[in-house]
Amino acid sequence: MGAVGAYLAALAIAVGLGLPLAVMLASQAQARATTAAVESIARQPEAAGDIRFSLILGLALIESLVIYVLVAFFVLQARLPGVDQVMELAKTLVK
Repeated sequence: MGAVGAYLAALAIAVGLGLPLAVMLASQAQARATTAAVESIARQPEAAGDIRFSLILGLALIESLVIYVLVAFFVLQARLPGVDQVMELAKTLVK
């Protein structure tokens, strides 16, 4: 397969799995944060404003990480070769 083929395979896996994995983990983190905030507000209603502010700040930080992963996804996707280049590489490896 060669070094170039291994690089392209690793890049394709990173592009294909990186964004969905980040979205799944971020959605779990957001669900946990929301659950904890609602439980905290139920236990201490007088602190609802502070808890709400902390929740919104935490959710914004979690979402910003997903946006960074989205940017990295587009950068890596741009580095993937086109179908013609992959076919040429496959032909040279077969010879």
